[in-house]
Amino acid sequence: MRILGIDPGSKTTGYGFIEQHGNHLRHLDNGAIHTNSKSELALRLQHIHSEICRLIDKYQPDAVAVEQVFMARNPASALKLGHARGVALLAGVNAGLPVFEYSALQVKSAVVGYGRAGKNQVQQMTRVLLNLPEIAQEDAADALAVAICHAHSHHLNNKMHTAHSGVLGRKHP
Repeated sequence: MRILGIDPGSKTTGYGFIEQHGNHLRHLDNGAIHTNSKSELALRLQHIHSEICRLIDKYQPDAVAVEQVFMARNPASALKLGHARGVALLAGVNAGLPVFEYSALQVKSAVVGYGRAGKNQVQQMTRVLLNLPEIAQEDAADALAVAICHAHSHHLNNKMHTAHSGVLGRKHP
């Protein structure tokens, strides 16, 4: 399974592609989509959307995993982050891909084992888990962490869905 992880932001949106074969994870690519903070928000969102669409076309992922919005101290910043998240979700859905969302707590727990881990710990663990030659840039490492979280969660989510469906599908005497 090929996974695109996205760490949305209106100024910088991180992305990371990994491939999962059983328990093995392989790094494909990572980076950041930068926008000009002096440009209108609508133009920045258009740039983020078109770049994510270009990356989806290039790498053909099977799923998209996006980090959920956290509560920011500045409501205007949180709103802009929400807009960036929206275009990331839209790019995945428009490509016909299943889109999954994970909280920062879930991502950090899956990658570091501690939900309150710092950015540096996430960067270090993504390097180790994906056998990267160097530490990925902060936004890209966060996106890779979202992809890793999905890789670890997807199998469990499928088992839970199957078990839940089995319970609902049983006929009671």
